Amino acid sequence: MFGKSEMIDAAAALPGRSNAMPVPERHAVLGTPLQPPWPQDIATAVFALGCFWGAEKEFWETPGVYSTAVGYSGGFTPNPTYEEVCTGRTGHAEAVLVAYDPARVSYEQLLAVFWERHDPTQGMRQGNDRGSQYRSAIFTNSDEQLEAAKRSRDVFQEQVTAAGMGTITTKIAPQGAFYYAEDYHQQYLETNPNGYCPDHSCGLRYPVGG
Repeated sequence: MFGKSEMIDAAAALPGRSNAMPVPERHAVLGTPLQPPWPQDIATAVFALGCFWGAEKEFWETPGVYSTAVGYSGGFTPNPTYEEVCTGRTGHAEAVLVAYDPARVSYEQLLAVFWERHDPTQGMRQGNDRGSQYRSAIFTNSDEQLEAAKRSRDVFQEQVTAAGMGTITTKIAPQGAFYYAEDYHQQYLETNPNGYCPDHSCGLRYPVGG
């Protein structure tokens, strides 16, 4: 029997749909567009670090970030619903799309936010949130991002090992499709200030420039 903490095969994944989820035109906090086209000087990155509600807030509060959105990535089902992702039968992780100004915040600084704000050694879960949708992942959109992400993993593994923790399980892979989540998930902790926001950080600092 298939379990939610296993990765589904593409052949067994849910079929999904051709229509994308409608999302708000503007970011509820930053006031910027939620979808491209982005201004010419804006770059993007995609991270998965457990429940995407709290993860998105960490990034929109980072100076130099232009916009953020939550969605699903790393799996097979096109334009899945949240309920479908929760079954584990889409292969997707809950992910955050970060649009940022490289002149104000570097990709390495975004990687530091990623590593510091969750426990990357937990496999298919974060705390009590269990399932493949909560796995740790970095989805890269260039060779430079891919190499930087791998280097950062090795740097943070030294911190993790020194703290007596296990091996980082974060998957680092080229980015496939990013499917926007339903509108009520976007900037959830702004529109629901008392919403669920677990802190899964492992208490370690990432040495930027280390």
